[in-house]
Amino acid sequence: MTASASPVFDWTGPLGLPHFDAITDADFAPAFEIALIEHDAEIEAIAQNPAAPDFANTLVALELAGDRLSRVSSLFWNRAGTDTNDVIQAFEREIAPRMSRHYSKIAMNKALFARIDTLYRQRATLGLTAEQDRLLERIWKSFIKSGAALDEAGQKRLAEVGERLAGLGAQFGQNVLADERDYLLLLSDEAELAGLSQDLRAAMAAVATDLGHPGKYAVTLSRSIIEPFLASSERRDLRETAFRAWTARGAKGGATDNAALISEIIALRTEKAALLGYDSYAAYKLDDTMAKTPEAVEALLGDVWSRAVRSADIDRAALAQLIAEEGGNHAVAAWDWRHYAEKLKARRFDFSEAELKPYFPLSGMIDACFDVANRLFGLTMTERKDIKGPHKDARVFEVRDRDGEMVATFIADYFARPSKRSGAWMSGMRSQHKLTLPDGSVGERPIITNVMNFSKPAAGQEALLSLNDARTLFHEFGHALHGMLSDVTYPSLAGTSVSRDFVELPSQLYEHWLTVPEILEKHARHTKTGEPIPRALLDKVLAAQTFNAGFAAVEFTASALVDMAWHTAGEKPDPATFEAETLKKLGLPEAIVMRHASPHFLHVFSGEGYSAGYYSYMWSEVLDADAFAAFEETGDPFNAEMAEKLRRHVYAAGGSRDPAELYVAFRGRMPDATAMLAKRGLA
Repeated sequence: MTASASPVFDWTGPLGLPHFDAITDADFAPAFEIALIEHDAEIEAIAQNPAAPDFANTLVALELAGDRLSRVSSLFWNRAGTDTNDVIQAFEREIAPRMSRHYSKIAMNKALFARIDTLYRQRATLGLTAEQDRLLERIWKSFIKSGAALDEAGQKRLAEVGERLAGLGAQFGQNVLADERDYLLLLSDEAELAGLSQDLRAAMAAVATDLGHPGKYAVTLSRSIIEPFLASSERRDLRETAFRAWTARGAKGGATDNAALISEIIALRTEKAALLGYDSYAAYKLDDTMAKTPEAVEALLGDVWSRAVRSADIDRAALAQLIAEEGGNHAVAAWDWRHYAEKLKARRFDFSEAELKPYFPLSGMIDACFDVANRLFGLTMTERKDIKGPHKDARVFEVRDRDGEMVATFIADYFARPSKRSGAWMSGMRSQHKLTLPDGSVGERPIITNVMNFSKPAAGQEALLSLNDARTLFHEFGHALHGMLSDVTYPSLAGTSVSRDFVELPSQLYEHWLTVPEILEKHARHTKTGEPIPRALLDKVLAAQTFNAGFAAVEFTASALVDMAWHTAGEKPDPATFEAETLKKLGLPEAIVMRHASPHFLHVFSGEGYSAGYYSYMWSEVLDADAFAAFEETGDPFNAEMAEKLRRHVYAAGGSRDPAELYVAFRGRMPDATAMLAKRGLA
């Protein structure tokens, strides 16, 4: 078989999918080789076209170029994130800097940029549609921010910096994965299991068996294990042991320590920003966002921080009182907070997470996600069990509109495994667009994936979710809908191709429908009896939504503020010292840690996506709370008129217009933070 006939390029399976089971790890290197050469040739043909530049022969040609590179990239990065191994990791370290070098070369192609620059300067006379004008503006800006206007020496250095950053980011992520994968706390006797619910014990037993320790119970660093363990275990010594391991990821010394990588990443990002004429890396990253400036971000975060610390201090005193009542003589430590908060919640609201989880089976929550999408947007999700996904646990769904028209393909991979990186995310294997392809066909439907890390239950058992797990499921499906409902002409503007502080709006907004009473009453059903969640329990759940709000806001906002501190101007000492000094200045409560400490802050250091952008979750929360209030004001959480506006101006619009313009088109005005602060219990 020739490289050009690689199964990586054969997307002739059902629903236009690749034949996943035919693709081996060894197929990726030769496929990348072919695709990179092909893309180089396509770019050179555009740059050297003797015809005067116009929208079709330059911008549309750019949009269509690199199709096979996009395909091999999407397949490889899916495997690297969800089912990695030594072969994949070695190639990841090789291909990440090479891809950076490849795209730097394109961005610094003077002949190509001259054509784009000519069109940009003539744009007022070209008779472009609003979407075409937006595409031209975004492509021109991306070239400028990639160094197209620099001199030769500046371009050379910028390319070197980008290549090195790509390699460092790949290594950072692999180090965190190694620390997570290699940690295992095995429990056996009843005394060590005190306080743990039966479903958590079952999940821990299943993991231990999978890892070759039948009859034991495994505490791993997967959030789906570690967080419920910290919340429920009565063994303070074991909580401390597990907590210290969890917070030490990437900071244990030795081969997987990320301190040196962080220092170099920050230095290179600072240099990159300076080369491009920005005062700081944060200023560079925020230039094309809704926030615009670091000062605007810091104003929002600072207001929330002061409110959150006050709220957390009140809660800390209540937890300390509870410890004293139990006869404890210790202060509230970081490994105590979740445990005693869970007890305090049970006392105040008369329910516990263990009581709640049987009503949140994974299957029921998936049905709830799909039901909301049907009520709001008329979508129907049908599982295709006859189609193999990229992993044996992955499930494939076809997505159809009200009229039965195929809209998208959705792939969901829900369960944790040692070969999968932690967290939850959405990605697109193929973006939606309406361009005419070389074979004469018009447009492509999106192929969207959701990846989770829920604990896989024992065979024949139902996976049970916490309320936070269920929110994560809804959150990532909101991202998926952003990709699946995309309705634009150009792939660079499709789906989630929006500014970082707007991209979380569709996902965080979707979370609101999880706790709409009629959704919970229909889908939150006991895994054994099938009975719906009792109304009294549901009322308690809804009443408790702002419980522990100070803790949640502090651990998130601390991470966002440290992210901004890393990426604003100024000298940085070693990472541990810098982080500690920053948190001391902020006044981080002693019993709370950052949600993501720097050595395992994958959002920020494993790539450039959320660097100087972690704040965007909260920025988007201002938007999502205000947006859901628009439905509440109608008295109907599924109001058809609002749902149609939401689909047209948010979920379908992608990056076709400025995000502020899109939001106003949906809501009729810009948002304010009132609804967000009330939602968090910080008003």
